[in-house]
Amino acid sequence: MPKVSVVIPSYNAMAYLPKTLESVLQQTFTDFEVLIINDGSSDSIVQWATSITDPRVKLISQPNQGVSVARNTGIAHAQGEYIAFLDADDFWDSTKLAKQVQCLDNTETGLVYTWTSLINSSGKPINRFFISHTEGNVWEEIVVEDFICNGSSAMVRRSCFDTVGVFEPGLHIGEDIDMWTRIAARYPFAVVKELLTFYRRHSNNATSTRLKVMQGIHRVTEKTFQSVPLELLYLRNRKYGVLFHNEAWIALIEEKNYQRAIEFYRQSFLHYPQIVFSRNGLNLSFRILLLRLFGIKNYVGMRNIITKMKKLALKQS
Repeated sequence: MPKVSVVIPSYNAMAYLPKTLESVLQQTFTDFEVLIINDGSSDSIVQWATSITDPRVKLISQPNQGVSVARNTGIAHAQGEYIAFLDADDFWDSTKLAKQVQCLDNTETGLVYTWTSLINSSGKPINRFFISHTEGNVWEEIVVEDFICNGSSAMVRRSCFDTVGVFEPGLHIGEDIDMWTRIAARYPFAVVKELLTFYRRHSNNATSTRLKVMQGIHRVTEKTFQSVPLELLYLRNRKYGVLFHNEAWIALIEEKNYQRAIEFYRQSFLHYPQIVFSRNGLNLSFRILLLRLFGIKNYVGMRNIITKMKKLALKQS
């Protein structure tokens, strides 16, 4: 039996899947199987899979049912003691599996995640990172903010799914955070503090898509808090405050939609005023203030100048 089962759900992802699989086959830890779940793709995945000679790689095809069901299919077929999930457009550092296996082997941890580097649609880093030091009993932290941030970072003990169940089939957005929250209620987490996961941000992350993401997270949040003890319900407002705060940053930095950033900032403050006084909150507040004082055009000019100065300082250091 392999030590690790790598589950890769794939739906019309042949533009990225070969690179994704390559990053698995180049792992320094080699005791694994790879289960590629073809979720009703209409691309050339079946023909491509026939050219793979590595016996550790298996293709499992099913009608299109969404990522949650695809992952559940992988879990059902997995033979490994540990299960690592990898989206078909992301990839890993060659040491990721080795370091996560070492962590699970030497602790009672249920889930171990890594730091993540964001990449663009071409696979190039965009100098944005998901970095968290949160570990141990993390339920209160993860119910407020998804510090794992993507579905390709986590490795989970197979036994966890026997306890908490599998991914919710009806969830197509936020299914990751729903699962991580359920695991966190029963098991401690650990983190490998290295950038070992590379998460692809596509150019189609438009405002309409972000609104669907927020609606999906809203659904997951309400599902979570249906069973939360009364004394912990205060975390609900904090959750929405953090959610709107993060979306304000995305609207400001990625979408260049400054009016939407201001509106999300206002919603964040209404739900959780304390967030304004965090370091991140003060940074966002300062940028919003510059927008109000100088207008969009002048703000963009100042931001570009500051970015150039930072790059120049890094070159000289």
